[in-house]
Amino acid sequence: MSISCFRAINPTSYVPHELHRLERAWTETNCYVDVWLEILNTKGLDPTACLAMVLALDFDGDQWTFFKPPHEDLFELYGVDVQELNVWRTLIENSTEQLRRGRLVLAETDAFYLPDTAGTDYRTKHTKTTIGIQEIDLANQTLGYFHNAGYFRLSGEDFVKLFRIDSGHDQHFMPLFAEFIRFDRLTHRKPKELAVISKNLAKKHLYRRPKINPVRQFTPRFLLDIEDIKSHGLDRYHAYAFATLRQLGAAFELAAYYLSWLGRYGQLSHTDMVVDCEGISTTTKSLLMKTARAVTTRREIDLAPMLGEISDRWDSLMTLLQREFK
Repeated sequence: MSISCFRAINPTSYVPHELHRLERAWTETNCYVDVWLEILNTKGLDPTACLAMVLALDFDGDQWTFFKPPHEDLFELYGVDVQELNVWRTLIENSTEQLRRGRLVLAETDAFYLPDTAGTDYRTKHTKTTIGIQEIDLANQTLGYFHNAGYFRLSGEDFVKLFRIDSGHDQHFMPLFAEFIRFDRLTHRKPKELAVISKNLAKKHLYRRPKINPVRQFTPRFLLDIEDIKSHGLDRYHAYAFATLRQLGAAFELAAYYLSWLGRYGQLSHTDMVVDCEGISTTTKSLLMKTARAVTTRREIDLAPMLGEISDRWDSLMTLLQREFK
């Protein structure tokens, strides 16, 4: 018997949110944001309103902020309540309990067993990622789940391995982090009302922005890191780029989309902010590709000018944002 939170969803006919269908520089951002885009979209909610958090993006030493929609923002915007799931039995048992109660489960899992990652991690590499567990069929060993840019289904050995059904009671296994989402206070607001609330949240996130230009702080560290990574190869670079350039570029691509959305509902006056966000995003994507070539060939490439352009764009953007949200 299949147990689901929402309804039966057909992966082959599922239509992702617009952000996952548009022609974009960064088709995916990070697993947590992407899964929320699809969960909210499936509930008939506009996830754009929860993207204000990208305005506070910062460089944190060996990574850029792994940005996530704060739980308090999700509740204020949509009435969605997120709580930690205490995995005190097994993930499949605790998840089944929550699905029966109409609650979707977010769980960190191993992408090695997720068939939608074919060509990257599936059956080749063990990496942590977040999925939205929406449907479980214990008898047929199938799982319907949100991940990255869509909705998918897995079964058979992938189901057994993902939930460690064949491992017995391993006292040394530490379960990964999980949450459950309550929808009993769900609120569907009109677009203009949602935009007004979101703009107030944006003021809060803008207050948390870095005091010093983070791109300028990142630049010398990045140039040193790349010289070191050249001796380790592309696998090391891909992991590094995900933690740094991908978060930077994807965040500001979302920022451009978010600010355009605010403008559509009369909550924004300076279109130059969108241009700056798009400039940061596209230049960062070019920097990622150029750096990959530098790592592959081990040649000397002057990356400083592109970093300087991104830095100037960040200064311009923050000046305009401060005027807009004062």
